[in-house]
Amino acid sequence: MRLVVVRHGPAESRDPSRWPNDDRRPLSKDGRRSTREAAKGIARLEPGARTIVTSAATRARSTALLLRDALDSAPLPAEWQALEPGAPAAGLLERLAQHHTPGETVILVGHEPQLGELIGLALTGEAVSVTRLARAGAAALTFPKAIRAGAATLDWRLDRRALSQLGDGR
Repeated sequence: MRLVVVRHGPAESRDPSRWPNDDRRPLSKDGRRSTREAAKGIARLEPGARTIVTSAATRARSTALLLRDALDSAPLPAEWQALEPGAPAAGLLERLAQHHTPGETVILVGHEPQLGELIGLALTGEAVSVTRLARAGAAALTFPKAIRAGAATLDWRLDRRALSQLGDGR
């Protein structure tokens, strides 16, 4: 299985008066633009991706929809509670192991620090962050056999600027 881990794009600044529930905080105008460009780069790197799973937070869901638009024939993103802010990375890895198709490419859209911990768990077997994804940044992992802690290899990790340049065909 191939796993593409994507942090949500740049969101509006935290403001409890505008968004008492931080999960409803949207992408900023510039965040939508830069995330759309980064999504084109991800689509260029991972043209076979068809499964997108996201946190229900507005900024993550919007990022997932921009990724869907950049991919050909991708269905609507599914929401997983395991991707909610603060959820443990181990639960997310277990969910992936239970709900995947061999050979499938899955794109996960979520939040830090969980995504960095997931990458660490997948690579080293310990849920410690070995990298931090920038907003609209992404990393691709391959699980050559079983989806389990310590079984993955890192194929690439790029920030949104590098992804945007790939989307431009550079």
